[in-house]
Amino acid sequence: MTTAPPRTPHSLDTVEKLRHRTRTFIRATVMPAEPAPGERLDQATRDRLQQSAKDAGVFAPHVPTEYGGQGLPVQWWSAIFQEAGYSPIGPSVLNCMAPDEGNMHMLELIATPKQKKRYLAPLASGKARSCFGMTEPHPGAGSDPDALLTTARLDGDRWMINGHKRFTSGAIGADFCIVMARTEATAESTAGATMFLVDMDHPGVRVGEPIHTIDRAIDGGHPHLYFEDCAVPAEAVLGEVGQGFRYAQVRLGPARLTHCMRWLGLARRSLDIALDRAERREIFGAPMKNLGLAQELIAQCEIDIETSDAIITKTAALLASDPKAGSAMSSIAKVHCSEAVFRVIDRCIQICGGDGVSDGLPLAQYLNEVRPFRIYDGANETHKWAIARRASSRRRKAVEAGEPYQGDAVLRIQAETR
Repeated sequence: MTTAPPRTPHSLDTVEKLRHRTRTFIRATVMPAEPAPGERLDQATRDRLQQSAKDAGVFAPHVPTEYGGQGLPVQWWSAIFQEAGYSPIGPSVLNCMAPDEGNMHMLELIATPKQKKRYLAPLASGKARSCFGMTEPHPGAGSDPDALLTTARLDGDRWMINGHKRFTSGAIGADFCIVMARTEATAESTAGATMFLVDMDHPGVRVGEPIHTIDRAIDGGHPHLYFEDCAVPAEAVLGEVGQGFRYAQVRLGPARLTHCMRWLGLARRSLDIALDRAERREIFGAPMKNLGLAQELIAQCEIDIETSDAIITKTAALLASDPKAGSAMSSIAKVHCSEAVFRVIDRCIQICGGDGVSDGLPLAQYLNEVRPFRIYDGANETHKWAIARRASSRRRKAVEAGEPYQGDAVLRIQAETR
């Protein structure tokens, strides 16, 4: 794995100025251009707004400056991504939306200089889009990546890729795909999974039927994708042969967390809509904001937003200092934030009553956007399983290292107090 170039140091003042510029840009330029609820951002509007973002100095906050971004290290992303996420199209306009944002991060860390020039540079500039080919139809890879069925077989100096992917987010209109395929052991590598960079117009690549989902924010949808005797050269390998699962963790840890950041921004927007409604509407002779039931809903929204913000901040710091620990913590952040953000928007709909479930307000569409996050990037149940296993392992090791077994300690205390 290659080492990413060091990022330019950023002070709190620099980040706060960027946050303020982003906040102003989203509210003044992006929000007036939002499509109607349920509709997608068209390409011409996206291109125009991205150029405006570049002119405003807020484009690609996570991308190194050498590729036209703002060069922020991961521990500073949250404040900016939340401001971008205040509009459902904000992340696409700032070029920090999935799956491109996660692919940029991985390419920066793993790709060769030649691959960076061919794939990372146009992706970072907004001139190209990408997708990530991992999920497969049952019984293939989904929440369990070890079930990977797509194969890549070495044939002379080429790799022959065959497989069927689905929920390939962003694939419609994408320029290239990072494909995960199972490879057999060779003289130079062990058996495992390997990542390949494959142009979408390459022979043997076919975009299949779309999967119609309730979310609309990700450009390119979530279609099926087929690889049929797709022959690619050795230089298409991303990183090392057989190390695909390890690289996937490089991508997935930050990608889970940036989803949390973006959707938390949308939760803040939802609460602002609900607060404005509670401020102006009177029920039974009193402003709604003074009614205890409304105050309970508002307070619970505030609690969910602030706890989510705190866990995102902690996880981002860990990803910067200890990527392995940060990746594990990102599972906790993903579960908490995906459920908390959904609760916030759902409460805001309740506060807004009938208008909340109509297209007169965008809240119902916001709920559609965030609901899939409890499934995307690994179902929450899978993350909870892994979280519980890590907790049990951590405690078992502590006891083996000499810490007292608390079950015995509790029984002893109970016996002594009888």
